Amino acid sequence: MRPLSRGDLPLLAVAVAAVTLTGVLLLDRGDDDDAYDSYCSAVEEHRSELGSALDAGKETGLLRALPAFEDLAAKAPEDIRDEWRIVIDRVRELQAALDTAGVDAASYDFAKPPADLAADDRKAIEAAATRLGSADTAAALAGVEQQARDVCKSPLSL
Repeated sequence: MRPLSRGDLPLLAVAVAAVTLTGVLLLDRGDDDDAYDSYCSAVEEHRSELGSALDAGKETGLLRALPAFEDLAAKAPEDIRDEWRIVIDRVRELQAALDTAGVDAASYDFAKPPADLAADDRKAIEAAATRLGSADTAAALAGVEQQARDVCKSPLSL
């Protein structure tokens, strides 16, 4: 083996840069794969729980699904986090309005709210339910469902 000369330095620098870049790209890709693997595992873990929760009805089911949604959002890859944020924020908003009013979500009837419910509380619950049922919330829910089907090859619920 011959010693390195000044003429070898540019070639050596290019080789080191290429190896470094390749390593960075491989590590970066591995992180993405890990993020998707972790998320897809969580989707599988929560499928049955979400199916049961969502069978309870639209608003009540989404409230029951909130803990699973929060776990999925925490594990979600970057490309779907905004959609999860919309879903979680809207469900939390309804939960907060119900809690503030002292109303049990399971027994609350949106068509016939309790007679003793304060008008402000009723309006807050209706506004939160309207936002939860809005087109952008529906689009966010559709987005997380479609992503689970496309990437994880599994629906969010049974």
